[in-house]
Amino acid sequence: MDIRSKGRFTFRGGVHPPEKKDLTCDSPIQPGPEVKQVAVMLRQHIGAVCKPLVRRGEAVQAGQKIGDSDAFVSAPVHSPINGKVKEIALRSHAVLGRSMAVVIDALTYNPSKRSYFKLGDSFDVGNYSAERICEAVRSAGIVGMGGAGFPTRVKIEQDPRMSKEVLIINGCECEPYITCDYRVMLEWTSQVIAGIKLARKGSGCSKVFIGIEDNKPQAIEVMNAALRSSGDDGMIKVVPVKTKYPQGGERQLVNAILKKKVPTGGIPPMIGVVVLNVATTAAIAEAVVSDLPLTHRVVSVTGEAIAKPGNYYVPIGTSVEELLEFCGSVTQKSAKVVLGGPMMGIAIADLETPITKTTNAVTVLTKEQIGRAKFARRQTPCIRCGRCLQACPENLNPTRIAHAVKNNFLNVAERYYIGACIECGCCSYVCPANIEVTGYIKTGKIFLARQKQKMPR
Repeated sequence: MDIRSKGRFTFRGGVHPPEKKDLTCDSPIQPGPEVKQVAVMLRQHIGAVCKPLVRRGEAVQAGQKIGDSDAFVSAPVHSPINGKVKEIALRSHAVLGRSMAVVIDALTYNPSKRSYFKLGDSFDVGNYSAERICEAVRSAGIVGMGGAGFPTRVKIEQDPRMSKEVLIINGCECEPYITCDYRVMLEWTSQVIAGIKLARKGSGCSKVFIGIEDNKPQAIEVMNAALRSSGDDGMIKVVPVKTKYPQGGERQLVNAILKKKVPTGGIPPMIGVVVLNVATTAAIAEAVVSDLPLTHRVVSVTGEAIAKPGNYYVPIGTSVEELLEFCGSVTQKSAKVVLGGPMMGIAIADLETPITKTTNAVTVLTKEQIGRAKFARRQTPCIRCGRCLQACPENLNPTRIAHAVKNNFLNVAERYYIGACIECGCCSYVCPANIEVTGYIKTGKIFLARQKQKMPR
């Protein structure tokens, strides 16, 4: 049977943009550049910003903690290299605009010195308590590596007030171009499985499902084979889900696999579900088994404007410019550099912007692609076709929200649940009037946040 026919699991709405994964899907993970300098952001996660633990001129070692916070919802940051702190200063941040970073000049660094760890045959999840797992995850600074960077320890730690029953591993990677998670599943399979077992024990979940889109049959087969060989194929199930964007959204994946809906404005643990990205589970295994912090990650460097597209294991804090130069520089066709993919990624103007824990890709689009993009063409009035309503995976009315924001009726936008928008871009993608619906909604969220900050408490 064609494995695609098994992908019955899906969600309402969504779109089917060109996948464009052929550029890097067959590119094995390889070491990134031998960096001369890194800028490690003190805020790479949801929650409290870290305070620097080092000073200018101080020598640091690879793996040393250089920033932390006492807050529960936070995650420490570590140096990926041996070096000396040049300064603690503002650096370009893809999401925040400008944010504080610890800038470190390299003393000695060789990519081979931090190759990905190998899991030994002696691994036994029974050797680790739930408390030890959660503490190792926290100490290693692990956050969600496929989304907004929510601290993983907070997700998996057992809480008597919120019972966790189901662990879902997100291997969908629905965004066009990106293949880093796909390669992690193929090449670091045993580490991913070990991380899943550790996360399951740490969270206390009784059921585990691995959701993989059915356009990745090799990953599905490899993961199933690994589970059979480890004797866990009965406890952990691989679930092929339909290829559709944004199938990798945690709310959409929960809906597809469990047929349950996360409450509007809520999070999966509210219905007893924990969702982790496959790269996050591999990092969990690395932290718990080898006591190694999260200082490197796999990044897809892709796009038709890239001379040598591929998947690279790079130090966190590497500048986008240095990574692009390592990939043979970009061609003259290049027009826009995006951190992430073309649907939910963020275009950057400053190539000194550093790679963070949540950077899964650097996508370079061509001038021709940008010229064809909808936002480069003239917008026309909304024709009330309803396509954005059909495409919205959150069952919202995007055009109403965008219209309210455009006319500064923020209270109306709130009544239409602007906060529930996941900013996937489906509405803008299908709009025949070329209206940048998602852009209006993002702007509305910013205005509302500023408005609430000014309100007396």
